[in-house]
Amino acid sequence: MTTATGGRAGARLIVLICFLIAAVEGYDIQAFGVAAPLMAPELGLDPAQLGWAGSAAMIGLVVGALIGGWAADRTGRKPVLVASVAAFGLFSLVTAMAGSYETMLLARFATGLGFGGAMPNLIAVAVEISRPERRSATVAAMFCGMPVGGATAALIARLAGPELDWRAIFVAGGLAPLVLVPVLVFLLPETRPQPDPSADRNLTRALFGERRAAPTLLVWAAFMLTLVVLYLALNWLPTLVVDKGHAASEGFAAAMAFNIAGVVGSLAVAAVADRFGWRWPLAVVYLALAAAMAGFALADASPAILALSAAAGFLVMGAQFTLYAVAPLIYPVHLRAAGAGAAVGVGRLGSIFGPLIAGELRNAGATPEQVFLTIAPAGLAAAVIVAALGRVTRSGS
Repeated sequence: MTTATGGRAGARLIVLICFLIAAVEGYDIQAFGVAAPLMAPELGLDPAQLGWAGSAAMIGLVVGALIGGWAADRTGRKPVLVASVAAFGLFSLVTAMAGSYETMLLARFATGLGFGGAMPNLIAVAVEISRPERRSATVAAMFCGMPVGGATAALIARLAGPELDWRAIFVAGGLAPLVLVPVLVFLLPETRPQPDPSADRNLTRALFGERRAAPTLLVWAAFMLTLVVLYLALNWLPTLVVDKGHAASEGFAAAMAFNIAGVVGSLAVAAVADRFGWRWPLAVVYLALAAAMAGFALADASPAILALSAAAGFLVMGAQFTLYAVAPLIYPVHLRAAGAGAAVGVGRLGSIFGPLIAGELRNAGATPEQVFLTIAPAGLAAAVIVAALGRVTRSGS
């Protein structure tokens, strides 16, 4: 059972506030992808360095998610969210001032710490304020802010054209979360579980005790594979489209299509999961995602690339945000944020590997087509994993 102190905001306002937090996170993540083609020559980054710079924020996110989820179950969701949003706003501004590869790495890592602290708490808040029959839809409504923010970054880049200043992208991405901080302070209520002195707060037993080892490992694996695909696309899609021989504006258009379709996919897949259970709908979504990734390797015409970008965004974000609703339910209520934080943190290894895989493959001479073909099997593996997860939890169908 949870409490909601400082009840100046109803459930809809809480969803809106969390949507805005997710939107500024999504903006910053996509901002790196659209800034990369301009940033790399100015800072002298080769493809491997660009891959590491893209992954630095995700490394920070892993650390931040583990710490943020653990802290929130003890001190409350609100203070951790406020500190996390302030951190990723501040260090997005530091990113804009980076003048070297080393400074960029440190700034992106620190930005990721803020992302990580926020994400498990957004998940826990969504689960705690929603009705069971609307849980996936509520989580998706919050987190579809991420592709909205990502599409905004891509749209700004497309409209600015060749005059785009990549540093200005990060300045905007830093100021927006700092503006949100007072909104969180004054309007966001607390939703942490009611204190239970007898509750077992051992995280290891929460994750692996009482037959939760298999569900924990499976949900971690599903998160990792999904995020390999998602963050490879977020960080590399514009660059890979340009490397296929298209103009930078078409790369930005592909990123925008990916994110806009991701909003629709987030809501659509969640609605299906609430209605029919998540096990088989997610398995089908992952199979379709594998086909979309393979399709990129065959696509050369701009309309085909835009269509496949939209399909990939619809599928991968729909799957990821539905998983966000599934993960906390595996764990006891008093360790829900910590359990979600562990899933986010461990799963985010995929968000580190995704950009790195693309960077290392390109540095070794792989074509964009080969990069997409390499990543397609992740969808096939994820389909098998979510089918198994539904079986061992008996909650997905």
